[in-house]
Amino acid sequence: MAPKGPFKLVTVNNAPERAKVLIGRVAEALKDEYTIDYVANCSSKEEVESKVREYQPDMLFSASMWTAQDVVEIQQTARSVKSDVKLHAIPFGLQVERGPDAIVEHLLEQIPLLLG
Repeated sequence: MAPKGPFKLVTVNNAPERAKVLIGRVAEALKDEYTIDYVANCSSKEEVESKVREYQPDMLFSASMWTAQDVVEIQQTARSVKSDVKLHAIPFGLQVERGPDAIVEHLLEQIPLLLG
């Protein structure tokens, strides 16, 4: 069976190179089930509106450095531009506490739940 997708993904991460590497690992691991196109990263909350408007992503993930309040702001901004964007916030502190492999494992569990 062909993979579902393609699904366009935007991340909100102030370490864009790390985001690109981790999403690359996730996309590779899920490639038989889903085609995930990593289209952009927002290095700050202020970039969310313009990047969502420009890329019209199917999914937007906020990284683990953002507080709960930041996540609310990021997600409200994304939804105000594209109401059907699927949102996921990586739990606060996960990268610092458990490292990059924990982020990959977390997303491998969450993406199938998001995309169905």
